Amino acid sequence: MTSKLALLTTVATFAAGTAMAQSSGDWTGFYAGAQVGYADIGTSLSGVDGDGAIGGLILGYDYDLGDWVVGGGFDYDWSDVDLSGAATVEDVWRLKARAGYKVNPQGLLYGVAGYADAGTDTLGSDDGWFIGAGYEQIVAPNVSIAGELLYHEFDNFNSTGVDVDATTFQIRAAYRF
Repeated sequence: MTSKLALLTTVATFAAGTAMAQSSGDWTGFYAGAQVGYADIGTSLSGVDGDGAIGGLILGYDYDLGDWVVGGGFDYDWSDVDLSGAATVEDVWRLKARAGYKVNPQGLLYGVAGYADAGTDTLGSDDGWFIGAGYEQIVAPNVSIAGELLYHEFDNFNSTGVDVDATTFQIRAAYRF
């Protein structure tokens, strides 16, 4: 199901971007927006896992170097992913670094990595790392949409001895200043 959703989203993003792109392709500047998607969370404990909706706010800055774009950002996501009754993941925030190649003036294929913190209802919160990739398309003046796939890892979550990993896929929409 997740792979079909990812494929459908990617095709829709390319189609919409190609049909509607009206920008000069300059990626330099601040952006803000929202994202929504799916999270699949697993733990090192047998049978303790969960999946569900995730979504939130995005902020960042990109710098256009010609064919390449570099930038940094901040994401804050709300979620309500139940981990088999042991805990519920309530939020995740990330500090990101990204670098990408412009496949066309309005299309950016990028890699992303950084620091993440996840909070739960009963086990507190803990920090970890993430890595991923995405594609972003400018679809109108100052508006872009993207699909982003991230893998997160939280070792020894809040000193409980439990390792947690999460994969998220989200659709992002941003207004570029």
